[in-house]
Amino acid sequence: MAEDNYKVRLVERLKIKIGEAKNLQARSHGSSTQRDVYCTLSLDQEEIFRTSVVYQTLSPFFGEEFQFDVPRHFRFISIYVYDKDRQNNKQDKILGKVAIRREHLASYNTKDHWFPIKAVDADSEVQGKANIEIKFEPVYNNRSRSNYGANKKLSVRIVECRDLTLKNGACDPYALVSVTYTNGKRVSKRTKTRKKTTNPQFEEVFSFNSSEDSDSETEICELLVSLWHDTPGMSDDVFLGEVRVQLRGLQQQNAAHPQAWYFLQPRSGKNRPFLTHSTPPGTRLSNDNSLGSLRLQVQYTEDRVFPASVYDNLRNLLLQSIHTQPITATSVYILGEIINKVEIAQPLVRIFLHCDKVVPIIRSLATVEISNVTDPTTIFRGNTLVSKMMDEAMRLIGLQYLHKTLRPTLEEIFNEKKPCEIDPTRVKDPNTIQTNFSNLKYYIQKIFDDITQSAVHCPALMCQIFHNLKECAMMYFPNNKEVRYSVISGFIFLRFFAPAILGPRLFDLTTQAIDCQTNRTLTLISKTIQSLGNLVSCRSTQQVCKEEYMDCLYKAFGTETHKTAMRKFLEIISANTSSPQIIENDKPVTLKEGLMIKRAQGRKRFGRKNFKQRYFKLTTHNLSYSKCRGKEALCVIPLSNILAVERLAETSFKMKNMFQIVQPERALYVQAANCVEEKEWVDLLTKICQTNANRLKKYHPSAFINGEWMCCKSPNELAPGCSEVSQVDSNNYHMTLDPERDLQRIHSLVISHIQPLEASIKLLEERGLAICDILKQLREVAFQIEQRHRIYKRALDRNTKYGSLAAPIGDDNYLLASRMNLDPNLMLRCISSEATVP
Repeated sequence: MAEDNYKVRLVERLKIKIGEAKNLQARSHGSSTQRDVYCTLSLDQEEIFRTSVVYQTLSPFFGEEFQFDVPRHFRFISIYVYDKDRQNNKQDKILGKVAIRREHLASYNTKDHWFPIKAVDADSEVQGKANIEIKFEPVYNNRSRSNYGANKKLSVRIVECRDLTLKNGACDPYALVSVTYTNGKRVSKRTKTRKKTTNPQFEEVFSFNSSEDSDSETEICELLVSLWHDTPGMSDDVFLGEVRVQLRGLQQQNAAHPQAWYFLQPRSGKNRPFLTHSTPPGTRLSNDNSLGSLRLQVQYTEDRVFPASVYDNLRNLLLQSIHTQPITATSVYILGEIINKVEIAQPLVRIFLHCDKVVPIIRSLATVEISNVTDPTTIFRGNTLVSKMMDEAMRLIGLQYLHKTLRPTLEEIFNEKKPCEIDPTRVKDPNTIQTNFSNLKYYIQKIFDDITQSAVHCPALMCQIFHNLKECAMMYFPNNKEVRYSVISGFIFLRFFAPAILGPRLFDLTTQAIDCQTNRTLTLISKTIQSLGNLVSCRSTQQVCKEEYMDCLYKAFGTETHKTAMRKFLEIISANTSSPQIIENDKPVTLKEGLMIKRAQGRKRFGRKNFKQRYFKLTTHNLSYSKCRGKEALCVIPLSNILAVERLAETSFKMKNMFQIVQPERALYVQAANCVEEKEWVDLLTKICQTNANRLKKYHPSAFINGEWMCCKSPNELAPGCSEVSQVDSNNYHMTLDPERDLQRIHSLVISHIQPLEASIKLLEERGLAICDILKQLREVAFQIEQRHRIYKRALDRNTKYGSLAAPIGDDNYLLASRMNLDPNLMLRCISSEATVP
């Protein structure tokens, strides 16, 4: 198979933790100098996530983390800092923002950085690109026919634009084409307005004389194409971006700019230079650093994923670890030693899960760790490879179990918002502590009961892992009666339930913004659950209560009744059986929910097919929507009725982020809040309907409007689809595994750690140790895959034209940026062995 014929996927993932801000400017007017602050995270100018509001402070702490697969190309990640309007009748004020270019993200990976907050003006908020053709054409000179071509005419064709910015939820764009002559004169012409679209098709041509009269040497020195949002009745239209091109001298050279794509730029000032092919873009921000700073932790990964066959050798080398003794001489163990355990654990677990080998690999790694421990209280206490793999395995395998167990009580906490603060230093009125204690005790008891009564719902795979851990711990510590419980409780309570309670948004247990009071309640509950996890372990006798106000809780839940219930729960989930009695489909588990806009399905004969906001809820049984959260469902769609889920062409309704849920009678058209939400809904629903026996093979990518399908122009509303549906691997929808992506992630990590790997090989060779052979195999497998990448990248470079849609003018080439930033020794090794690639 030729390398350039590979179907290579670009997979990007971004995780950003918004930590805190400091030194924000005080309000200059009003009764209070403090601010009510929140942040939003945007891809370019499209808001993706929003933090909770932190009230009455100039140094807010957020501590919120967002992670997602990047669904589209982008130029900037922007974090905006807002001051919330206290009257709720005005627009929130933007205090400033931090903007990070895509190609700079990797340089900030995994470490906290303080970024200065920059001021923002409306004209700097641009995104999108424009397709423009520029030509100088000779014109006939009336004075002398022999002078044909002495003058030239500038022809500018505005073809189309992509991904323009929405302004207050709307975009009615037009283009203004202006040329400036060397004598300072400017001539402007404009296109027609295209209504309700961020991807307008213009296809309009404008002509300009190269000089104002036949005898003048005046020529065109500059072309400016600016995009505007048409706002009739307003004093000014809204600026969307511009393209500025230097043309002076081109007409004498008989030169032309061919049709090309350009990135839109912020509005130029008088001193802004002309756009050249090397001009970097940017959001125009103030140079004033006095607006404060924002602490962020960024983790960005970019992988180009090849077909499965490219990774066969790497996969086989990893799977050999199960049968190799000792485990310390395997590729899996070595990867955990030379690479950050948090980074390597996730792809390893997902690969072994896909191959149904996660139980034996965790058992082998756990055996080594437990055998090296002399004190049972320290088992799995550190962030070792096996403990991080256990964390990831529980999260992947047990996500539905977690939702089934915790979600009902957490929703009760979110809805009731009862005060639960028991720290005297945090309470203004000491008389409320007793009431708060009662509220907190009720919630903790309810969650404790939910957990201890949920053993029959624990997934079989988790139970098998827990059984192996228990057996191993009992073998090495036969005289310790509590180790059979402590080795399990250290994972299920301290690393599974407690973190999910503390950060429910990270575990998809809620989509709501959590206020400070509720967040404090969750913190107190999580602390208590962690303490309960120690009740049945040998660590409990060594526990020291550092916070005296928590002592009353520990005593209330430290009774023999609670210990007995917990021991029973731990015995069941670690029983010697492939699976406890799993009760399926007894109660629907919520998988995803949130507000979206949907088009009426036309179920009523004379009903209007208008758009309305509804609250959607997807469970393991059905998809439903209601007027708002908690209200009775207006429509319930059984999962068996979902025949296909596909994105909808924007041209259908001139609305972005739309998808369709195809049912036997009709399609439901839905608009998600942003591109990330759209991807998550589509991916999850597609996974679910993948197992539907009646799933469609073809669908209509556009809607049926005005008596015809907009895609194939068929007048028959019941006509079969005209495009193939998307194909998705048929994994369990709650365990969306992508082994090729994970194998590529491991390859990327090995290449980025090639120097410590080489150093280890050299050291072990000198000592004559056999483990050196495994390291060499790992290195050679990594080089083989890297050769494939280099061949593919060269082919991609040859076929990528600067000025194409993939690499517009006015920005660093998206495909070529950071392309060859490799270690020189690695490059030489790859080049020397390249001839061996088949």
